[in-house]
Amino acid sequence: MEPFLIVNNIEVIYHNVILVLKGMSLKVDEGGIVAVLGNNGAGKTTTLKAVSGLLKSEDGEVTDGEIIFRGERIDRRYPEEIVRMGIFQVMEGRRVFDELTVEENLIAGGHTNKNRVKMKRDIERVYSFFPRLRERKGVLAGYISGGEQQMLVIGRGLMSLPSLMLLDEPSMGLSPLLVGEIFRIIQRINKEEGVSILLVEQNARLALSIADHGYVMENGRIVLDDTVEKLKENADVKEFYLGLTEVGKKKSYRDVKHYKRRKRWLT
Repeated sequence: MEPFLIVNNIEVIYHNVILVLKGMSLKVDEGGIVAVLGNNGAGKTTTLKAVSGLLKSEDGEVTDGEIIFRGERIDRRYPEEIVRMGIFQVMEGRRVFDELTVEENLIAGGHTNKNRVKMKRDIERVYSFFPRLRERKGVLAGYISGGEQQMLVIGRGLMSLPSLMLLDEPSMGLSPLLVGEIFRIIQRINKEEGVSILLVEQNARLALSIADHGYVMENGRIVLDDTVEKLKENADVKEFYLGLTEVGKKKSYRDVKHYKRRKRWLT
């Protein structure tokens, strides 16, 4: 069966001069959770924006390769078309509409739905995943906590009825207790709603705890991919991303002579 999402050997350039992605390939199977790991500047967020079409708003462009979703090429489509196809990106940094209430933020997320009865049902569905949002539904989003704002942006994404959610650093700036709660909800959304997840996350331990498959990025390329079980046992992943190394010792993948970059699904 053909993968749900295929990112096939893409290159991305910003402002016609800055090459950020250099032959990037990955896939997401329907109903799966895929984690993309890597340090700052590796190209993780750019990968998500290439899929969601948001590169265009930042003078970025997919200049080579292709992105296929449900058998259709999408790398030349506009973001609003991609959302209607069932892909929604939850941006890093908890970008809520500060001057709108929690519930008004959710309504904004379902703006394509003109049926008020269905809109109300969809809001109740979000509240079933995030009971705390129900308690805060009349509060301005700018005045709720960081954890609640993260719940809100994920809930707002659910209002678009996605079949694929792109999550960018959902753990950023949150306490371990809240992070654990949000990751459990992400798992529920995946299992109960059948929403596929492409997760960008620096917290490798957390990401690998819920994903089925993982990719490691460095300098605009995939340098390693495997099932999460094998990644957790990979000596380099343990050392560089899970912190299981000698005290005070730091390395980069580039320092590992036996390391080989792998690029799959190339045409």
